Amino acid sequence: MKQPRPTLADLAAYDEIIDVRSPAEFAEDHIPGAISCPVLDDAQRAQVGTIYKQVSPFEAKKIGAALVAENIARHLRERFLDRPKHWKPLIYCWRGGDRSGSMTTIFRAIGWHAGQLDGGYKTWRTHVLARLGELPQNFDFRVLCGATGNAKTRILQAIAAAGEQVIDLETLASHKGSVLGVLPDQPQPAQKGFETALLQALTALDPSRPVYVEAESRKIGQLHLPDALLAAMRSGECLQVEADIESRVEFLLRDYDYFLTDPDFLIGRLETLRSLLCRELLNRWQQLARDAEWPTLVRELLAEHYDPLYRRSQARSFAGIETSLKFAASDLSTAGVASLAERIVQSRTAQTA
Repeated sequence: MKQPRPTLADLAAYDEIIDVRSPAEFAEDHIPGAISCPVLDDAQRAQVGTIYKQVSPFEAKKIGAALVAENIARHLRERFLDRPKHWKPLIYCWRGGDRSGSMTTIFRAIGWHAGQLDGGYKTWRTHVLARLGELPQNFDFRVLCGATGNAKTRILQAIAAAGEQVIDLETLASHKGSVLGVLPDQPQPAQKGFETALLQALTALDPSRPVYVEAESRKIGQLHLPDALLAAMRSGECLQVEADIESRVEFLLRDYDYFLTDPDFLIGRLETLRSLLCRELLNRWQQLARDAEWPTLVRELLAEHYDPLYRRSQARSFAGIETSLKFAASDLSTAGVASLAERIVQSRTAQTA
């Protein structure tokens, strides 16, 4: 009788998880902990697909089988010869088809207890989306609000260092959240990879304890937040940080110091605001960047763009913003941020005592 294939519920029963999809597929997203051992690389997968469409499925299968056999042989020689007889690998491809089936067949013929994941990566992706639609409603979110330059991400990280539960969305997204939030030489993850990382972060939380998170819009850079998470955040309790303008300017000059060493990068990012602002103002800001008039540029960006945008978006998105607890600040240095984080945590502890 044919044995049923293993499912996601069986992951822990296996010694190693092997993703045999192409490198590009693996880079976009993969099951956490999986290693990449493609049976077709990106170019080979494209080649086989072209033959399948333009010549015939039969010719594509012949070429594909030869390439798959060569690649599995290479993986055996280079990665798996030291595995013992009792080793149990779990192998998956996109849908649990030929690619993972080929490696599973060969590994079983050797004598290893190899399993082929039922449904492949597609079943993992379905699981991620389903859980992201369910989990957020289980948490009590405490939402850090405040205009740009109030060091919310740094405060959040200090709260985490103090032992509280935190979801740092901007770190997961590799982006600071605004039009100038692109990080140099650090691309954002793919949407699928971001959602897998987010699910891992949520799964690690204790629903009986509060979770601190920074207020965000629907998108962080090019990445979309799941609707269920956004709804749970927007119904959470707001904690408003209100630093004075000079502290915010000083903080932003430190936190975005890479713009100061590469003005052309900043000028290019400012160009994305051209559809939102008058030409004269945008040209002025770009000239301030060329002239290294950094404090003046930052003050004007806050006054003319970021603060008005914040007032409009927060009032619309967070129902509890008007009645939120407010935390004034005049020091956003590392020590000042740590002190502010302590005040925020202690205020919540005092209210629940």
